[in-house]
Amino acid sequence: MATIEIDNRGLAPPEPMVRILAGLKELSAGDELVALMDREPRMLFPELERRGFAWEFAPEGDGGVLTVRRLASE
Repeated sequence: MATIEIDNRGLAPPEPMVRILAGLKELSAGDELVALMDREPRMLFPELERRGFAWEFAPEGDGGVLTVRRLASE
């Protein structure tokens, strides 16, 4: 299992979303992407689901941590 870490703090929209979507291309089944965020990326969640990724957002201070996992192929 591999983990890609991205620090999106301090970036103006849509840069955090662009960086996350680019990083997802590198994930294999079971891998995850962890992104430090300034805010909850609510507009990203439907796109992650549409592309077949599971996600969770853990609020921390003024931002939070977004974890995205590629679901295993069936």
